[in-house]
Amino acid sequence: MATAEALRDLTEISTQIETAVVLDREGTVVASTVDDERAGRLAQSALELLRAAEEHRPEEGLELVQLDVALRGGSVFVVSDGDRVIAATTRQEPTVGLVFYDLKSCLRGLGEESAPKPKPKPKPKPRPRAPRKKKADETA
Repeated sequence: MATAEALRDLTEISTQIETAVVLDREGTVVASTVDDERAGRLAQSALELLRAAEEHRPEEGLELVQLDVALRGGSVFVVSDGDRVIAATTRQEPTVGLVFYDLKSCLRGLGEESAPKPKPKPKPKPRPRAPRKKKADETA
């Protein structure tokens, strides 16, 4: 599934999500549900939030995987999976667990798209049959 198509599906399924953007850890926007200017601002804000939160994590080496910032007019969600990040904005008082679930599912689906598909296992060769013994009363 293409990234843009995955975001369209996401906004259809998760009615709480108003805007969404998929980006890499350098801030390059891969796809978004808004124009390029807004997508760039959302991507930059998401990376700044992600980096600020990572600076203050309690234990070094722990990977930050999700972040929720509640604002007066709505919320900003950021989900990270390796080098890929998805950020979304919502209306006020979203169902936080559901939004995180939808964002993670979207990222996971994108990860499956880019992962190499395993080669099918070769079918086992049929074992040769042992020759059947002829009975004494069978004729040749």
